Amino acid sequence: MWLAACALKLNKRHMKNITFSKEELERYSRHLIIPEFNIEGQRKLKAAKVLVVGSGGLGSPLLLYLTAAGVGTIGIVDFDVVDDSNLQRQVLFSVKDVGRPKVEAAKERLQGLNPHIKFNLHNEPLTSHNALDIVKDYDLVADGTDNFPTRYLVNDACVLLGKTNVYASIFRFEGQLSVFNYTDKDGKLGPNYRDLYPTPPPPGLVPSCAEGGVIGVLPGILGSLQANEVIKVITGVGDPLSGRLFLYDAASFTTRTLKIYRDENNPINGKNPTQTELIDYQQFCGITPDAKEEKQVKSVTVKELQQLLDDKEEVQVIDVREGYEYEIVNINAELIPLGQIEAQVDKIASDKKVVVHCRSGKRSTDAIELLEKKYGFTNLYNLEGGILAWADEIDTSLPKY
Repeated sequence: MWLAACALKLNKRHMKNITFSKEELERYSRHLIIPEFNIEGQRKLKAAKVLVVGSGGLGSPLLLYLTAAGVGTIGIVDFDVVDDSNLQRQVLFSVKDVGRPKVEAAKERLQGLNPHIKFNLHNEPLTSHNALDIVKDYDLVADGTDNFPTRYLVNDACVLLGKTNVYASIFRFEGQLSVFNYTDKDGKLGPNYRDLYPTPPPPGLVPSCAEGGVIGVLPGILGSLQANEVIKVITGVGDPLSGRLFLYDAASFTTRTLKIYRDENNPINGKNPTQTELIDYQQFCGITPDAKEEKQVKSVTVKELQQLLDDKEEVQVIDVREGYEYEIVNINAELIPLGQIEAQVDKIASDKKVVVHCRSGKRSTDAIELLEKKYGFTNLYNLEGGILAWADEIDTSLPKY
């Protein structure tokens, strides 16, 4: 049953000026004949301005459905370009878009879907320096990002500006969804991301989708649900997911909904707020230049490794990825997965140069740090950029994943 929610406080004078052409009325007819939605709900959608942060896995279905639904103004924040590996889940793009800025490819695709929508492109990273200026011009934000610094940044910008934040995240087979910083019809403010996650996890504890993977249909499911929550918040039709966290497991097809409560110790809008402006979110999440220096190990480039091999120098090359990754692509290195590195430490030479690699360089760095600290190795070198760099610079016939 549809429950009455609190719609966004859209400009009433502007609302009165919202009209529809014959083509628009025909396009949105399936909305207009829903009694609880009708032309008033459609008018609110057309009057609304929504900022979508990220046009990737979550952003693709989110943008497609918000565009199809008739949200009048949609902002897109993304500074990435389309890559072949995106196409497994980012259904907004096609092969012809590879190499193009995502915001430009997205706009072209979305205008083809609905020419009645205005698109604002922000082809730049969202940072502490520009977030407030960008977010202030929109009625609500939909967060489709894939990293912790940007999630905290989006949340804090929304809280400081009084904007609702429709959040989703995905990893492997699992997804989360909630509506943050939402004020209901009784004027009660709901929790935000910091009430759910007061502090970020330690750097490297939670791998990104690029490192951990994601089943292709999962962002389609969560992004569509995210679009549904945006529409509910805008129109006031339905009961938004404020104060609740929806959990979905695609592998077992199970769902859970957990209650979320406001925390009086929340630093940005608790009982005694200690944060009144945006901060350095890379530092907040432990991703700092100092932290990178602490993790610095000796390294070689892919071209340097190629030269060593061509010169037939004594060198051992170890791949610390998983077996299933090795099957996708490998450079004939010796496979010792990171999780087994200590159990197989006797296989690692100590009397010659050893080059350790993974997909991009992170896991191999972790492996070298462990081996140097715990077992005293001094002959280990990290392959900069991992197998991705090898596929880019040495053997372009290899697939990148």
